[in-house]
Amino acid sequence: MQLFQVDAFTSTLFSGNPAAVVPLESWLPDATLQAIAAENNLSETAYLVPAGPASWELRWFTPAAEVPLCGHATLASAHVLFEILGAQAPALTFHTRWSGDLVVERDGARLAMRLPRRRTMPVDQADVAASVLGLRPRETFVVPVQDDETLLAVFASEAEVRDLTPDLAAMRRIDARGVLVTAPGTQADFVSRYFAPKYGIDEDPVTGSAHCALVPFWAERLNKTDFIARQLSKRGGELHCRLEEDRVVVAGRAVLYLSGEIHLPS
Repeated sequence: MQLFQVDAFTSTLFSGNPAAVVPLESWLPDATLQAIAAENNLSETAYLVPAGPASWELRWFTPAAEVPLCGHATLASAHVLFEILGAQAPALTFHTRWSGDLVVERDGARLAMRLPRRRTMPVDQADVAASVLGLRPRETFVVPVQDDETLLAVFASEAEVRDLTPDLAAMRRIDARGVLVTAPGTQADFVSRYFAPKYGIDEDPVTGSAHCALVPFWAERLNKTDFIARQLSKRGGELHCRLEEDRVVVAGRAVLYLSGEIHLPS
């Protein structure tokens, strides 16, 4: 089987978020999909199965589990289809199991994804956030995701977000599936980091799906609908975002790192 590794939300190799993309003719057993993702040991491996003209079924796996939505691996999948496998359609549609149909189209030099809008709900979990992040946030919220919740911690400054040194072992013990942190940016509208050790991702380099909640959140705070966002992981990444009525448009660039073959036993 073919395998491609793409750095997403960047135009420069060795930055952004790497994702594996594996085109399939039909679905393999879930245990095999999970084993390949664990072997790849990237934050996500995306699998594609043709579903009609300019449309594919799409699923995403971390090294530990299948996830309901992944932005950077969707961007990487569209890059592979457009730039390597020769898809000629103006837009690609991905049918997903938990996030509906996702459409990706060209936006100049970037690829723009229309992702579902997610809500945030205020909660009193500043003590929990402080216990795992080492610093008390100004506010805390939860983002409901597929019968689970992500904890959102809001800080006052970009420097606070950049300098966090979370206790990942403690983070595995809290109820939330992951912890998303954010603050106003200095050279971007807002910044973020995302930690999901329960899913085998200590820190995700760039998290497109997190912006399904971050964009509506900052739209209300900043009274605007177009944003440049930065994720402050070691690799880092830049996202161009726009809020629509029921969708969040997340756009970025991608670059191919490697292509190869997976050899499975017969």
